[in-house]
Amino acid sequence: MKSEKTWHESHKDASNFGHRLADAVATGMGSWRFIIIQTVIVAIWMMANVIGFIYHWDVYPFILLNLLFSTQAAYAAPIIMMAQNRQSERDRHHAEQDFKTNVEAKKEIEQLLEKLNSIEIDKLDKIIALLEANDSKKK
Repeated sequence: MKSEKTWHESHKDASNFGHRLADAVATGMGSWRFIIIQTVIVAIWMMANVIGFIYHWDVYPFILLNLLFSTQAAYAAPIIMMAQNRQSERDRHHAEQDFKTNVEAKKEIEQLLEKLNSIEIDKLDKIIALLEANDSKKK
């Protein structure tokens, strides 16, 4: 028995390598783990260049480190924007699916209300008929 895929599974299956990569990079760069690792690397880089007596590959004011940060930012920004666009697309798709589900639920509720009303009317008609029959017997 094959079950129907959820909206998330079908949306995930439709994503290509670039989409998955952008999502993974944005998730990684938006984490405390990334911030902590990058901070440790920068601290080591700066200490090694300030303390190192023999060989300074990036002397103060750390031009190479600034270049690395600029390069990282130049690539990170568009990748994060791609991931945000994909998130917006997922949210839009999810909202559409929720709307469809709500419309279907509304139709079902309206049908149930109609059925309950018809049952109530039938009950009232039977009660009126019984009362009329009871009144006619008394006369």
